Amino acid sequence: MNAQTNARTKLSPVAMLHRDITPDGIEYETVRRVIEKISLDYRDQPSLETLAEEVGESPTGLQKLFSRWAGLSPKAFLQAVTLDHARRLLDEGLPLLETSLEVGMSGPGRLHDLFVTHEAMSPGDYKTRGAGLTIRYGFHISPFGVALIMVTDRGLAGLSFNDAGEERAAFADMSGRWPNATYVEDMAATAPYAARIFDPSRWRADQPLRVVMIGTDFQVRVWEALLKIPMGRACTYSAIAADIGTPKASRAVGAAVGANPLSFVVPCHRALGKSGALTGYHWGLTRKRAILGWEAGRMAR
Repeated sequence: MNAQTNARTKLSPVAMLHRDITPDGIEYETVRRVIEKISLDYRDQPSLETLAEEVGESPTGLQKLFSRWAGLSPKAFLQAVTLDHARRLLDEGLPLLETSLEVGMSGPGRLHDLFVTHEAMSPGDYKTRGAGLTIRYGFHISPFGVALIMVTDRGLAGLSFNDAGEERAAFADMSGRWPNATYVEDMAATAPYAARIFDPSRWRADQPLRVVMIGTDFQVRVWEALLKIPMGRACTYSAIAADIGTPKASRAVGAAVGANPLSFVVPCHRALGKSGALTGYHWGLTRKRAILGWEAGRMAR
């Protein structure tokens, strides 16, 4: 039996996961619809009452639900989205969230807000497509939907997002990156990472999050450059290309950003197209807006 077949036999039935998260999954769907409504209709500045009516909730109920899931109120998220789009009005072509920084949403500069310490596997390790590597995985509720977390004995190796019901597809996507690895479902191993990653009060420099980067040399260089972008700022593909010494490789940089297996922790959501446009996101553009709004809300506090 090969590693990939073994992975499928070890994967718990999605129904078992849903048994535990169905209420939260329904709540995330409500939050997702509100995020989508705000993202599309921000020019109308929809009120809390309008948003609540859209999803069949009371204003008070929606306020509590959205704040618990997203970490900020619907109004704060609307403000963040408005600032996002305001950059399009600037003649200077400032990138995403630079506008918000100019109006006072500044914060202390740090290498990376999660205080990450990382290492990269050797090119030889990458070429084996994970052979000899044991990856433990688990699904966890996060502010941005269901998070699939993958870890090795050296640290966090993968983090992706999906909506409830899409767990098998998410696992296939992530495990396909390292098809020769052995996969073991182990919630006990991944739960501490989920708790640490999504709780800003636990982002401590004296307890760095260990991250293992499994990719080509070029991909790893791009991902390391992403770690330099602090919360509240963004960077274009061309600027990242220049930073790693390949100024003409912005297209290749975009591909490497899209292949990042460590969503949120390695902040590929802060990378933009040349014009400053949000561009695509492997786990959905609405989720990218949600993460940026979540970060903007914390910068404004």
